[in-house]
Amino acid sequence: MNLKDFRRHGAIYLPKGYSEPAKHAEASEPFYGAIIKLVAQMLRAQGIKVYIEGAENIPAEGAALIAVNHTGYFDFILSGVPAKMRGGRLVRFMAKKEIFDTPVVGWMMRKMRHISVDRSAGAESFDLAVEKLRAGNLVGIFPEATVSRSFEIKELKTGAARIAAAADAPLIPLILWGSQRIWTKDIPKDVVHPNVPILVQVGKPLELIGDPDVDTDLLHTTMIAMLRDVRTKYDAAFGPFGPGLPWRPESMGGSAPNPERAALLALEEKERRQAAREHKRAEKLRRLDMRADRKAMDVLRSRGWFGRMKARVTTAIEARRDR
Repeated sequence: MNLKDFRRHGAIYLPKGYSEPAKHAEASEPFYGAIIKLVAQMLRAQGIKVYIEGAENIPAEGAALIAVNHTGYFDFILSGVPAKMRGGRLVRFMAKKEIFDTPVVGWMMRKMRHISVDRSAGAESFDLAVEKLRAGNLVGIFPEATVSRSFEIKELKTGAARIAAAADAPLIPLILWGSQRIWTKDIPKDVVHPNVPILVQVGKPLELIGDPDVDTDLLHTTMIAMLRDVRTKYDAAFGPFGPGLPWRPESMGGSAPNPERAALLALEEKERRQAAREHKRAEKLRRLDMRADRKAMDVLRSRGWFGRMKARVTTAIEARRDR
């Protein structure tokens, strides 16, 4: 990868031979378009430079399911850039329900017609993704489900392969690298002025056979090979990088946890969140019980001394009967 072979488009860099297609109808979508303009200004202000290879693999017309590796919280923004360079196309991303439950952010997500994923009941999001693909949309999915702390490709869920098969849509792998230098798990974030390069590589549509397990294995091996290629190019273009950096995987001399340790950390995080949810639920029930007790006492006080005595006797009799 030679940086001299790229041409600048604001904060975006594309190969000099790349020719952008005519504007797509999606480019005129007002709200999503306004957000993209704000994001473009933000990337320039942050000093983030996005280099893209293979943008032409995203169709200028029609549907595609784009499967993205997940290394950080800017992946959602950066992985939509190649589609933008295809005549202003827009990606409807599948994202966890908790994001949609957040005030303001949730409203914005719905306004841009992204897809809420409830992990406890995924059928609805599956059907909606298939529906959007059949309507000719680009849909983005993170088949690892959560951020990879090791910055390697984790085991993939079969959802991407199943959605592509159900919608009869091409499945396109997309790898990005460098996003974890901005904001990711367990590393201090640098979102004000990170001044880092990002390399995005869009692969060719995969040849699927309709078997979710086989197709998922193909997606997994393809993404691993692409990630290896992208990291090699990134180091050659923007390195060298010293040892022990937290954003680099252990296999490249970094201090990020290896996949086994990362899996353990993810499990511990899941257990903490579950415990926090249970504590919150218990606290809510406790408050409801206290409210009910206060209401009962108010009723007793309103009955006078005879009413209170009668209620206590009735309660005592019922308690003895329950024994």
